[in-house]
Amino acid sequence: MNKDKIVKIRAVKPEIRVLGIDDGVFIPHTKGVVDVIGIVFRGGYWLDGVMRTQVEIDGMDATEKIASMIVESPHYDQLRVIMLNGVTMAGFNVVDIEGLYEKLKLPVIAVTRDKPNFSDIKKALQNLPQSEERWKAIEKAGKLIKVYTRSGEEPIYAHVVGVSEEDAERILKNTSTRSNIPEALRVAHLVASGLGPVRRSKENQ
Repeated sequence: MNKDKIVKIRAVKPEIRVLGIDDGVFIPHTKGVVDVIGIVFRGGYWLDGVMRTQVEIDGMDATEKIASMIVESPHYDQLRVIMLNGVTMAGFNVVDIEGLYEKLKLPVIAVTRDKPNFSDIKKALQNLPQSEERWKAIEKAGKLIKVYTRSGEEPIYAHVVGVSEEDAERILKNTSTRSNIPEALRVAHLVASGLGPVRRSKENQ
């Protein structure tokens, strides 16, 4: 990433508006769509909004669908940072986080609890169409950084695009108020995880 493209954040305020995005429950290696939920938080304390889209399982539409979800949201103009639960949604529907940054002009931080095994990921992608394109999107995410967001807890890992590593670390620490994961991502995971079983039970009635 060209350093001239990095968004300069003068101060990471406690109420900085971040969007946490996570996908819902699905059965791997099946066809269909998966809910993707966005949760808007001011810092790590105040929930400001919810947004939703759907992406294909192991598809190629995650970047476009997420970008459209955000642009069409009334919260778009107030957002300062986008956070993703990893660089893939709905299996191996890879989010091009550099492309997402270019579309939205907002920094993107893709967070994982565990350090990804990129050799295993690359091998798994070989079983899918457009495997090279998927892998290039992962490579474009850049290096992985390790961040200790809370004293005495395990570190998290993150790909960072559009903001300096130092600012990204400050944002992650500032927004991780109840666990070592930013609160917007933690709540997005809870909401997205709850949607799948509820929807299936209704459809089976």
